Amino acid sequence: MIKVRVELRENSYEIRIGQGLLPHVGLWLKKKGFSGKTVIITDSNVRPLYAAALERGLADAGFKVTVFEIPAGEEQKTLTTAGQLYQLLAEAFAERTTLIIALGGGVVGDLAGFVAATYMRGVPLVQVPTSLLAMVDSSFGGKTAIDYGSLKNMVGAFYQPKLVVADVDTLKTLPKIELANGMGEVIKHAVIRDKGFFNFLRKNMAGAMAYDTKTLKKIVEKNARIKAPVVATDEKESGLRTLLNYGHTVGHAVEALSDFQIKHGQAVAIGMMAAAKLAQRLGFLAEKKVKQMEELILAAGLPVNLPDLDQIEKETLLELIKHDKKVRDGKIRFVLIKAIGNAFISDKITPELIGEVLFDGKHT
Repeated sequence: MIKVRVELRENSYEIRIGQGLLPHVGLWLKKKGFSGKTVIITDSNVRPLYAAALERGLADAGFKVTVFEIPAGEEQKTLTTAGQLYQLLAEAFAERTTLIIALGGGVVGDLAGFVAATYMRGVPLVQVPTSLLAMVDSSFGGKTAIDYGSLKNMVGAFYQPKLVVADVDTLKTLPKIELANGMGEVIKHAVIRDKGFFNFLRKNMAGAMAYDTKTLKKIVEKNARIKAPVVATDEKESGLRTLLNYGHTVGHAVEALSDFQIKHGQAVAIGMMAAAKLAQRLGFLAEKKVKQMEELILAAGLPVNLPDLDQIEKETLLELIKHDKKVRDGKIRFVLIKAIGNAFISDKITPELIGEVLFDGKHT
C-alpha cells in the first residue's frame, strides 16, 4: 500500500493507494479514534459493486452503518439532492461525530463532501473514490461543491476529508469512457507540473487504457504526489493552486452548455487544447509541444476540439466563461503553459481570443 500525506497542519490526512483496501477502511478509522454511527453515501451504479465490502469492514470494526443511495449522474449535484440527504441524515439521527463516507466517483464525492461540510456546520468526511477521475483529483484537496443552474460547481466549500482510500481494484469495473474521463485530469497534472510524468504517459497510455493495474496504480500515486504539495501550499486556491484549473475555464463552460452530455475529463481536454493553442499563438509554446499534447489526449480517447453540438454557440459559451470563479476585477485569470511542466497565470486572455481558438471554422 502506498501512502501520500497532504500536509495541512491540524487538517492533514493520508491518501492510501493500493488493491483490496475496501475491507480495511473500518479498522483504519477505528484506529484513528472514530466510532459509532457512520453513513455511506453512494450511487445506484457503485452500491451493488462495492458498498457491501465497505459496509462489512465498518461493521466488523464496530460501526453502526447506514447506506444512502442516490441515482447516478451529474444531474444529482444539486441543492435538491443535498436537501434530500440532509433529511435522511436527520431521520437517521446523525450527530456531529457521525462519519460520512463518500463511496463513488466525482459526483458522489463532491455532493457528499458538500453535505458533510454543511450538515450541522460540518461532520467528519472520508473519501473512497471508485473512478479514476475521483482518485486523481476530486477526492482530495478539499473542494466540495454542487452545480447551480448551468454554472458548474458554483456553490461549495473547502472541506478536507479525514482519510482518502483509493482502491484501484474498483477501476476494473469502470467503463472505458469513464477511464478516459479520468485521464483528462491525469494529463492536466502532467502538463502543468511534471514533464517526466508527461513522457511516462506517452509511453504507457495504451497499457493504462487496457486497465493494466500496475500502470494505473503508478498513475494514481503520481497524481497524488503532484497535487498534494500544491494543496498544502495553497489550500484555498488564492495563488499556486489556481494552476490546477488548467483547461477548466473553457472546460466548465463546455460541460455546462452541453447539459453535461460532455463529461468533465472530455471538457477539460478540449479546454487544455484551447489553452495550448492560445499559448502557441502568444509565442509561449512551441508547435511541437502542442502536437504532443494533442497526440496524448487522443491516445486517451479524449476529444481535442469542440463537438458540433447545436447548444454550444459562441456568444453563450463566452458569456459563461465570464462567470468563471477565477475572474478577478472583470479579467479572466487564464492558466497557460510556457512548456510541458511549466504553467503560469495570465490575465491577458480575452473572450474574443478564446472564441477565435475554439470556433475557428465552426458554426457561430
